[in-house]
Amino acid sequence: MRLKTAAAILLLGLIALVAGIGQLSWWAPDEHVTAVLPADAQDAPLTVIDTGLRDLRGGDATLTVRSEGSFTLSAARPDDIEAWVGPAAHNTIDGASEDGRTLTVAHTDGEATSPDPAGADLFAASQSASGTLEYRWELPDDGEWQLLLASDGSAPAPRDVTITWPSNATTPWGVPLIVVGALAILAAVALVLLGARRGPGSGIGRGSAARRPQAGWPAAPTRRGRPGSAPRMAGPSSAPRDRGAQGRGLRAAAAGTAIVAGLAGLGAAVPAANAATSPAPAASEKVLIDEQLTRILEQTGNAVQAGDDAKDAAKLAPRVDGTALLTRTQNYKVRAAVASAPALSPVRASDLLTSVVTTRREWPRTVVAVTQGEGNTTPQLLTLRQASARENYKLIEAAPLLPGATFPSTSRAGVEQLPLDDKAGLVNTPGEAIAGLADRLTSPDSSWKDRIPENAYIADTQGYQADIVASSPNGDFAFSHSLVGDEAVAFRTADGGAIVLAPLDFTVEGTPKAEGDKVTLADDAAALAGGKEATSKMVLTFRETVMLYVPKEGASQNVTLIGATRNLSGASVG
Repeated sequence: MRLKTAAAILLLGLIALVAGIGQLSWWAPDEHVTAVLPADAQDAPLTVIDTGLRDLRGGDATLTVRSEGSFTLSAARPDDIEAWVGPAAHNTIDGASEDGRTLTVAHTDGEATSPDPAGADLFAASQSASGTLEYRWELPDDGEWQLLLASDGSAPAPRDVTITWPSNATTPWGVPLIVVGALAILAAVALVLLGARRGPGSGIGRGSAARRPQAGWPAAPTRRGRPGSAPRMAGPSSAPRDRGAQGRGLRAAAAGTAIVAGLAGLGAAVPAANAATSPAPAASEKVLIDEQLTRILEQTGNAVQAGDDAKDAAKLAPRVDGTALLTRTQNYKVRAAVASAPALSPVRASDLLTSVVTTRREWPRTVVAVTQGEGNTTPQLLTLRQASARENYKLIEAAPLLPGATFPSTSRAGVEQLPLDDKAGLVNTPGEAIAGLADRLTSPDSSWKDRIPENAYIADTQGYQADIVASSPNGDFAFSHSLVGDEAVAFRTADGGAIVLAPLDFTVEGTPKAEGDKVTLADDAAALAGGKEATSKMVLTFRETVMLYVPKEGASQNVTLIGATRNLSGASVG
């Protein structure tokens, strides 16, 4: 019986050993699982991919896109993706089947085409490819992001899209089964060796004397005897010992089986993957990350340089608008007629000294960059605006920081944009400060004279006005400075104050004092007016770009003009 028991334990051990090795080799599950886009997914010019898919099944995922043509994969904040997609038809990939083999996609009907997102300012990062692209979810920054896949906006977006995750499948029984199998085999071998040492039918080890009961002591009960039980009939002397050995062997086999089963039960089930929940978007998320702003500035600087070199305003159009486009266009006209006329200050992308990036998510969006590069004697205050999600940022204002002025500190995490008519804890509303500066520039006796201290620009402007009157005794002149357009904007500073940017129209109107008198224009103005003399009326218009610092309420500081420039924008004679 001992050999049968050993054989049973050996068989169990071999089964456990083979099963354990198999789990770690030929029965081992795949290391990765790949989900594909369903074959019946509809065509659309855009495909939105939720970045929560990266962590859907745990571990790093790989997004693979294959296409016969070129395509672009771009990353942006979810609200920006939504704004770009707008009315266009699109697919949204936002999950996968429970087994991780099929991507779930929802189709939204809409327009059949969309602008090409390649290179658009809205996207923090983009990758263009032709053929195959593997993307490993290297997101531009913290927070919530989505991906947008497109060919060129007119052709359908690629449909060969797969996402591969680690399978996370485990083989928890492998090692325990190998260990239990090896132990069972050793136990079987030991049982056989032990039986060989004792010899057949022997319950006492060799060289030992059989112990007999001594006189006066009762005989010891048999192994299976119980107090009060009837005595058993004695059988062959070897039978009780064989049944004990058999019982011990069966108990050992049962214990081994129980251990195998118990260790097998230690394997934890792999939980089904659930879609990762993306973090809620922060209310104060700034509209541009640093890399975006740098890229935008470089492209803007290149466009301005091309326009300046060719004196061609058409080259400015992709990146310049508003006041900046007006003043440069007029400057090109003047310089074409007057060789000695100076050019405007160059626009440089570097060095970027600081920036003001709004957290206002609605459009238009306005940001400010302070740069100083080649040809800039003082830092330049560059204001850029994005009119809508599908448009790029354009330079709308450019002015130098005035000598002796300091640009206020603002939050690097994003800046609150303030309404022009809201005091918002300031000594004056931004609108009041703009109107006060306009009055201060117009009249030497302004009521704002003591509230906005004089500086180089204010002194120069009032001196220019006085010079016009003194140099033209035959004319009567009127001067005004007034807010124009919709470019004015205000941002909160780190100390609770505000910086306010605005364009002003500085207008000079002159009329001859008497019949026969004339008012003469300078050469630059004459180039725009089409004539040099006015017999009834002349009008000069200068576009001013100004930046004010408005302190918080209760501060000892005054409203201060920190940046300004003046450029001829129009002239007429009659």
